[in-house]
Amino acid sequence: MTLRGRKILVTGHTGFKGSWLSMMLQEQGAEVSGFALPPPTSPALFDIAQVEAELVHHIIGDVRDANALFAALEVVQPEIIFHLAAQPLVRASYAEPIDTFAVNIMGTANLLEATRQCESVRSVVNVTTDKCYQNNEWPWAYRENEALGGRDPYSASKACSEIVTSAYRESFLAHAGVAIASARAGNVIGGGDWAEDRLLPDFYRALQAGQSLEIRSPDAIRPWQHVLEPLSGYIALAGAALSAPNDFAKAWNFGPYDVDAQPVRWILDQLCHRHEGAKWHLSKGEHVHEAHYLKLDSSLAIGALNWSPKWSLAQALEKTASWHEALNKGADMRAFSRAQIAEHKSC
Repeated sequence: MTLRGRKILVTGHTGFKGSWLSMMLQEQGAEVSGFALPPPTSPALFDIAQVEAELVHHIIGDVRDANALFAALEVVQPEIIFHLAAQPLVRASYAEPIDTFAVNIMGTANLLEATRQCESVRSVVNVTTDKCYQNNEWPWAYRENEALGGRDPYSASKACSEIVTSAYRESFLAHAGVAIASARAGNVIGGGDWAEDRLLPDFYRALQAGQSLEIRSPDAIRPWQHVLEPLSGYIALAGAALSAPNDFAKAWNFGPYDVDAQPVRWILDQLCHRHEGAKWHLSKGEHVHEAHYLKLDSSLAIGALNWSPKWSLAQALEKTASWHEALNKGADMRAFSRAQIAEHKSC
């Protein structure tokens, strides 16, 4: 189903994933509006790719402010909502657990309550995380019916966001004909991410500074994927839910094929091979707990949504590196980003 001409609200549109998603939707001809805090980093993809230029409404607000969300939906009157606004970092959640719970749990509840009061909304995709599962460090991939959990505040808050989503679906929104789904993606990479405590942004910062990158867990395995992979799944899910809400209003995994669930050191070896002078070393300090082994089973999305990963992990790393190289050469990064979106879509 095409989203051309449909009114869409993206919360968290100033962030890394939100900026890419907004551009993808704009390329499809959707009428895209956004609700978020100012860009969380400087530089920011939102600014560099001039995402605001084609937004219908660019609303600065905090999802913890229920009244602001109500007002935003009243202005936008969206048919589809993608909820990406979040505190997205595991280590930051240890430093600021209350803020993490407030944003990720009450922010979700505020959005869904505002949705309940807005008659225009027909489809909502709440973007959570692969880390919402109770991590048992087992070698097989997690499926959507696995137990939710979370040892760290971030993971726990996203598991709670899933429960809030389910409660609103069953108690209110399903009866009103509103399809609300949740999307659980793996570790995304791509051009324009400058967040702290993420592998590739930290790598490029160290490279630019001429320093060796300090790594906490080189053998940790994650479901790595280019950011355009899960975003294309979110878009497919939102469209399918419009047509058949009873079939698609549930939780969905969007992860890479198993071969691309690689350890951190594999990623670093690939990047160091491409970038002259790049190097890394193992941190000797003590660190907070982070899961060691994590994979996602995306069979449901592959079978029911006709979605599948298009770029291998090696290709994803190449696309990320070429984006940053283009930026360093002074390229038009909105045009370059659009070209990568078009290339991914054509695969």
